[in-house]
Amino acid sequence: MQYRTLGRTGLTVSVVGFGGAPLGIPNYMESWDPGREGERTSGVRALLRAHESGITYWDTAPGYGDGVSERVMGEALKGKRDEIVVATKVGGDWTYDNVIASCEESLQRLGVETIDVFQFHGGHYTDEMARAVLGPGLDAMRRLREDGKIRFVGLTGEGSTGAMERIVDSGALDTMQIGYNICYQHPANYVNKDGIMFQAHAQDMGIVTMRTLSSGLLQRIMGQVFRDAVRDLDLNAFCLNYVLSSPLVDVALVGMRRPEEVDANVAVADDLAGRLDVELLHVRFVD
Repeated sequence: MQYRTLGRTGLTVSVVGFGGAPLGIPNYMESWDPGREGERTSGVRALLRAHESGITYWDTAPGYGDGVSERVMGEALKGKRDEIVVATKVGGDWTYDNVIASCEESLQRLGVETIDVFQFHGGHYTDEMARAVLGPGLDAMRRLREDGKIRFVGLTGEGSTGAMERIVDSGALDTMQIGYNICYQHPANYVNKDGIMFQAHAQDMGIVTMRTLSSGLLQRIMGQVFRDAVRDLDLNAFCLNYVLSSPLVDVALVGMRRPEEVDANVAVADDLAGRLDVELLHVRFVD
């Protein structure tokens, strides 16, 4: 496993992170019932394999199955808390009281005393959402940090909006989790060296990607249009290599449910010879 530093947090993190959404959300990307014992056990085994393989960044949220993902992750964390960077989120109403209450509930479900990275769980930010983050939301985060309940503050977003840029440019947050993959490259425009990932990097924020494998979009397109040509290609590995090749990315999150999925993603992370050169891919050649 390869490791990078998560921005100004100073935390050393694995370049592949364990995305916890599939652990708790029913039928997410495939037929799956996290309430069944077999599926839950598979999730725990995947987390344990991740730990054995050196994946040290685990990300979850209360919204992933109404707390199910956090509970599964908490089960796997027993006895190894000091070896894992735990990230979770607060969604919905970012009032002072709600942020405090959500943190306390997450601490109980995860079975930990401190959350390493506590994030505002957002999608496409509006001006109202930005005001909530930079106002009562951050006030609550500071209180939680003073009380030792959290270490660092982050936000997650599906894509760039003017409001999200204002939050990033405030310099008040430590990390950003953003939707970025080979099909959705707007957050990091390497042609013009622009986009919210460049802005976050300028603030020395840790940068974590979600939708790393394109949520299966590239795989479905290629499978329908070029079925014979891609039959023997590992498009998941291709997508992961693309994101890991970016010098802006500290952690590439991948949702996993099974130990064999962990093994496949770790193999990609370890294959430095197979790494793409993202900046070279975006060079504009002229006569």
